[in-house]
Amino acid sequence: MNATEVALLAPRGWLPLAFLAIMGLAMLAYVILDGYDLGVGALLGAAADADKDTMVASIGPFWDANETWLVLGVGILLVAFPAAHGLILGALYLPVALMLVGLTLRGVAFDFRTKAGIDRKALWNKAFNVGSVLASLAQGYMLGRWVTGFHDDGWATLFSALIAVCLLGTYMLLGAGWLIMKTEGALQLAAVRWARISLGLTAAGVVAISAATPLVSPTVFERWFTLPYVVLLAPLPVQLPGVPGQGDGASILKLHSGTAREGAPCPAPMSLALLSSVGSTQLPAPALR
Repeated sequence: MNATEVALLAPRGWLPLAFLAIMGLAMLAYVILDGYDLGVGALLGAAADADKDTMVASIGPFWDANETWLVLGVGILLVAFPAAHGLILGALYLPVALMLVGLTLRGVAFDFRTKAGIDRKALWNKAFNVGSVLASLAQGYMLGRWVTGFHDDGWATLFSALIAVCLLGTYMLLGAGWLIMKTEGALQLAAVRWARISLGLTAAGVVAISAATPLVSPTVFERWFTLPYVVLLAPLPVQLPGVPGQGDGASILKLHSGTAREGAPCPAPMSLALLSSVGSTQLPAPALR
């Protein structure tokens, strides 16, 4: 065994890798699971009043539990990597605060909308929608800041704003896929339209991040475009263009005569999230760029 292999066998060698893997899985689970209910909340503003109760009911048993994945990921970051926790949350203090405001507003609105009278329910529906959009945009802005290495120049800010909108679109795509699976009739058809629109924003975000990261970081450029990394990572961009076909809502509706429960458009955006997360593992920490 060489020195590197011996070091990895010791707890100080393998334990950080184990914590990193668990944290990565927790954040991936959060993006997919809380992403679809954030997306449903964001789509609430575009839905007819008669459909809003159905949309909220579809995520009712799950939405609160889905947020625990975020708590787990940030908790591991604090316990296992305290220096990185201080660096990241220090640089992202404002968007993190806005995200927490949005998540809190969602929680309050979800409970109060069920207890409010008819004259007040519209207000709490709007609050649930605003909280979902705010939390999604804040998370997207944080992702953009991470990709740019926490730079504060104008281009980095514009890029982060673009990624904020694109991540909102990704969550809306997940939410639309969920609604296609869980609803029927006019709401299901509306969800297909929302999915098609959101897919464009999702694709724009993937392209923007893929183009920006090697330009921002020489380390990423070296990993992506030198052997053997270029061979190992080649399947990711090859598979991405075919992913949307897995969840073509129109095909599902046609095949199943108005119901998409037997289809499953959700694997398409879930596959996009999974492939994107695998690519993001090649991103070095901002302090190492």
